[in-house]
Amino acid sequence: MTTDSSCFDDLIHTCEASGVDAMLDALAASLAERKRWHALFDARIIQARVAVGLPPVGMPGDVPADRRDAFDARSLAACREAGWPLLDGGQVAAGWMYLRAAVEPAEVAARLATLARPLLAAAHDGEEADRMLQEILGVVLWDAADPAVGIEIVLATQGTCNAITAYEQAVSRLPAGRQRSAAGVLVAHLHGEVTGNLVHDLEGRGITTPSMATIPALLDAFAGGEIGLHVDISHLQSVLRIARVCTDEPTIRRAWELASYACRLPADLAYPGEPPFEDVGEASRLFFGSQIGADVERAVRFFRTAAVRADPGAGTLPGDVLVLLLSRLGRPAEALHAAVSRPRDEEGMPSPLQAAGALPSLVNLAAASGEWELLRKACRDRGDEITFAATLVAERQNPQRNRGPQA
Repeated sequence: MTTDSSCFDDLIHTCEASGVDAMLDALAASLAERKRWHALFDARIIQARVAVGLPPVGMPGDVPADRRDAFDARSLAACREAGWPLLDGGQVAAGWMYLRAAVEPAEVAARLATLARPLLAAAHDGEEADRMLQEILGVVLWDAADPAVGIEIVLATQGTCNAITAYEQAVSRLPAGRQRSAAGVLVAHLHGEVTGNLVHDLEGRGITTPSMATIPALLDAFAGGEIGLHVDISHLQSVLRIARVCTDEPTIRRAWELASYACRLPADLAYPGEPPFEDVGEASRLFFGSQIGADVERAVRFFRTAAVRADPGAGTLPGDVLVLLLSRLGRPAEALHAAVSRPRDEEGMPSPLQAAGALPSLVNLAAASGEWELLRKACRDRGDEITFAATLVAERQNPQRNRGPQA
């Protein structure tokens, strides 16, 4: 981009007449008016250096410690001043380069969701729209600003299979709390797909279905007849596995409905899962159903038996699932007993639930149940002085809350 030579003369005049600060302010205003956002950032960094008594140019590490906070505050303001206009103008990757250091990811993600949805609604026609969507996807999914928005974009543009793959590659490595909204998107999508296909199948057989029918109600409408395959079985089993991190009631209920559908499919169509989900449909139906009040004791017995019978060298998932389920059912004492009975980590590979931090902490289970001595004994047996010390701190911080069971 060429610049009118008068701009340079104006800079000289302003600097001589009003000083360096006025000249730099005038330059910044001119750059903003011409939408030269990268140059505006550079100008603001010069201003920041001058404001803290440094030469106008230099290395990032040359700011003395006693001036670092003041310089950083101005630098972050410059990031926001340049980043937001770039983002809003469709230069998503360039805007994120500045904003990632200066703004909470959720704030950026909210703005990007607003940009993405019209593009998706318009079937993302054109190279420019495709470029913008890919840049948005890079921020919300691969840089984890908002994985749920990322999964929505992949579902809309690339389909279910690619969305599951993207989840496994980008989202599953995040802490459980960051995974849940994206997992919920996948569950809701597949639930809608199965529901729609069941309705279409029944209508093709001349069977009227009620509006807003649940999957179990639609299955009942087949009246014992053969249930065909209405969704890719690998997608179904993957989503049921992904849904284990979810805790909100609507998603749990949808996952239970999907598992109920899986239970009606011919056995030879399913792939065996890992223990305790060898029968993915039935085990998932028990796992999710118990969390909404269905077959609670049967589910507890099932997963307790699976934990007891598990091969210690095959991983910790059977024991971890039992701990997680008991905790979600509001049974912290039983969850703590199950947790301290698990094989030690070195006896088997940690499960994805452990890796994601989805399990309740032992200290929190002890606090909820009052079973401090049980946990401390386990700590002594395992040489875990860190958790032992944490129990002493937690009990003293809130002794009323942390009383044991009362007689």
